[in-house]
Amino acid sequence: MRDYDEITAFLGEWGPAQKLIFLLLTVSIIPNGFSPFSIIFVGDIPEHRCSIPGNLNLSQAWMNRTIPLVPGTQVQYSQCSRYRLDVIRNLSEVFPDPDLLNVSGIEVEPCLDGWDYSQDQYTSTIISEWDLVCDDTWKEPFATSLYFFGMMIGSGGSGIISDRFGRKIVLFGTMAVQILFNLLLTLSPSWEIFCLINFFRGIGEMSNYVTAFVLGSELLQKSIRVAFNSFGIGCLYAVGYMMLPFVAYFVRGWRMLILILSLISLLYIPLWWFIPESPRWLLSKGRVKEAESIIRLMAKKNGITPPAVLFTDDELEHMQNKQVKSVPVIQLIKSRNILVITVISMLIWIIVSIGYFGLSLNVPKLHGNDYLNCFLFGAIEIPGYIASWLILRKCPRRLSHVGILVLSGGVLLIMNLIPSYHSIYTVLVLIGKLGSTCAFSMIFVYVSELYPTPLRNTGFGVCSMACRTGSIIAPYIVLLGIYQENLPFIVMGVLMVFSAIVVLFLPETFKIPLPDTIDQMQNIKWCPGFQSDSTQTRVNRVEISNEEML
Repeated sequence: MRDYDEITAFLGEWGPAQKLIFLLLTVSIIPNGFSPFSIIFVGDIPEHRCSIPGNLNLSQAWMNRTIPLVPGTQVQYSQCSRYRLDVIRNLSEVFPDPDLLNVSGIEVEPCLDGWDYSQDQYTSTIISEWDLVCDDTWKEPFATSLYFFGMMIGSGGSGIISDRFGRKIVLFGTMAVQILFNLLLTLSPSWEIFCLINFFRGIGEMSNYVTAFVLGSELLQKSIRVAFNSFGIGCLYAVGYMMLPFVAYFVRGWRMLILILSLISLLYIPLWWFIPESPRWLLSKGRVKEAESIIRLMAKKNGITPPAVLFTDDELEHMQNKQVKSVPVIQLIKSRNILVITVISMLIWIIVSIGYFGLSLNVPKLHGNDYLNCFLFGAIEIPGYIASWLILRKCPRRLSHVGILVLSGGVLLIMNLIPSYHSIYTVLVLIGKLGSTCAFSMIFVYVSELYPTPLRNTGFGVCSMACRTGSIIAPYIVLLGIYQENLPFIVMGVLMVFSAIVVLFLPETFKIPLPDTIDQMQNIKWCPGFQSDSTQTRVNRVEISNEEML
């Protein structure tokens, strides 16, 4: 009995219809590249110091002495405190020249009148607009984490919604959600409203990405799917990433920046008339005529005459019966082998996500031009996706993951031996970003190969949710930089090296057929004598048979 791929093989693998679908779906990913990283410029912290009211009638010399130096430095002024202004005013009346006394002994106070922000780089950010500094520094990473929490909800819900209502309508519906909440974000009157809208923005962004991924996988032939899922989507995602600093360079206010990025997304509305619904999904819903119409249209674009009858009744019934339904999540903990593989996979995915997003969000903390650094961080992803595509085709999964994670984590640890102002420091960060991009791209394939068919969707979904947990944590790893400049890199480096060790416990899947049943699932490389539940069951059956023979 022929399956869907065999029935539609007459279309060819790389005709004009497939090329157009490949192009349009990958292009639709571009906004997903700049959306999660817009916070780099929207939430950057400008140089700032305590505001000094102008009604104190202080001389310029005394105005320059109102801000204390950071302890242990001679040039860096405090950003969160000032000398008590009542004392400064009284002293200025007695001593016209502040050099006549030691002001460092004067008691300090917090910035009771707010802050003055430098506008050398930005006209406004959410930091300068809502004073998210000093005691409120935590609010910026919290807003970012809420966005990633929205992405977690979107990644979990988009599959369920698209299975019910269709791939195409969910793809464009979530595009509309992205645009709507981006526009609403520009109208945020307060930090609290900004956080709420940012959460819903994250839901739309991730739902759009996941649905485009699924739609492309179902519309394209087998040989093209790997290139689409790893190379196509990844590279166009990186193009969107690289567009962000280009737009931000010319637009220095956060509201206008978000508005322009939203308007770019409006250009994708005409794609509705060129991207078809998934025939596989239509067939699963019994909408055979619509599926046949799309397949015949693709054949026409490819200059191919389709068969008079595409699907026989037996083939339609066979495809319906062959559909794999996901099992409940509880199945992941009923088997010791599956449980351990799931826990290890989740841990690795969390760490890889922390490394990827942590490095990306840490761009403003690097020395050099923020716009150039952000562009380079986007550009380095293209060779990362190409490398992951080549590695997945030629190399064992386990050892290649170990090598990439050790490379990425190792360079992040070596950086601590180099001054942060040195150019080689930025080069090492880029190498770390290259490694994290490779690992992030490859883990999708590796995890999907570990699970048997009945558990694949469930296991992949759970691990994907864990991945979003890592992105939620990442902004707080970046925040550690306020205590020590290299601390975020040390934490990420240690975690990546640790994850490389953990990968060694997973079974190898390279050139091994995908398991269709739980019994076919490979055993964890846990410890000598460890056996999965399925393996132990088979052993018990053999022992029983031997006893019966005796």
